[in-house]
Amino acid sequence: MVRRSVNLIPKAPVSVMVDLAVAAEQLGFERCWVYDEGLATRDVHITMAAILLATNRLKVGPGVTNAYTRHPGQTAAAIASLDELSGGRAFLGLGAGGSLTLDPLAIGRDRPLETVRQAIVACRSLFAGATVDMDGPGFSLRAASLDYGRPDIEIWLAGRGPRMLDLGGAAADGVMLDFIHKPSLGDYVGRVRAGAERTGNRPGICYSTMIVTNQRALEVVRLHMTYRLVDSPPAIREAIGMSDHDSGLIRAALSDSLEAAAHHVPDEWVFPFVISGTEEECATELSDLIDAHGLDEFMISVFDADHGGDLLEATARVLGAR
Repeated sequence: MVRRSVNLIPKAPVSVMVDLAVAAEQLGFERCWVYDEGLATRDVHITMAAILLATNRLKVGPGVTNAYTRHPGQTAAAIASLDELSGGRAFLGLGAGGSLTLDPLAIGRDRPLETVRQAIVACRSLFAGATVDMDGPGFSLRAASLDYGRPDIEIWLAGRGPRMLDLGGAAADGVMLDFIHKPSLGDYVGRVRAGAERTGNRPGICYSTMIVTNQRALEVVRLHMTYRLVDSPPAIREAIGMSDHDSGLIRAALSDSLEAAAHHVPDEWVFPFVISGTEEECATELSDLIDAHGLDEFMISVFDADHGGDLLEATARVLGAR
């Protein structure tokens, strides 16, 4: 059976995120990812600590953090502390960082592939108790060490580019495929597995998207397709008919708000990235994708805290119908 996980975006108060995480645990969800979106959300580590203290079984980690806004040494210390606090329930999710996170802080992504690769090496070494010296494009470490880590804390990578997916397959414990263009999903999974075969690694694969069963859910996900679309590879933007001019309009509007940017995202750019229809239709489509690509985990993203409980229950029903 595919594992169930949830990704919470802490735009609402931490107490609301905790309530959603508790509800997810009661519905049988096993993993809770928490968005790290810088100034756009509440602090990821404070939110994760509160969730871990309120739950008993959920694995909790950032979904995902990056090496530009947070030094990987500090990230490793935070995750190891959360793991200690929770009796071994923390994990680390890493990525290159996206527009929503980096743009308001005026941070660019210098050499993202190498930065993520070195972040994985640094955090894994620190978790194992090694002393780390490293010079990276975005961070450095000098005789750095932790004496309270756990060597087998999971490190997951989220990405879309072919080399990033290959890196995830080769070096991470799991790869999270987030809002992937569905006709291209097989290619993405293939790149992960190619990297895994090269090193003998056996990463899990988590597929994440929104289940859209009504207009409200469509409007919510439209907001969050804005920054995802402008960060998508050129081939994907071309496949859905999105021009460079369109991308520029969305990116410019993002400096105002997600709502302003969403006005430039038509329905036909959303549906290729989500599971949509009745609950029965969603169950069939999702089941087919899971079986076709051998996916290990499905993650639902909760963007709208006011209706998050309803979405979690609907997702549990859809997954239960497999």
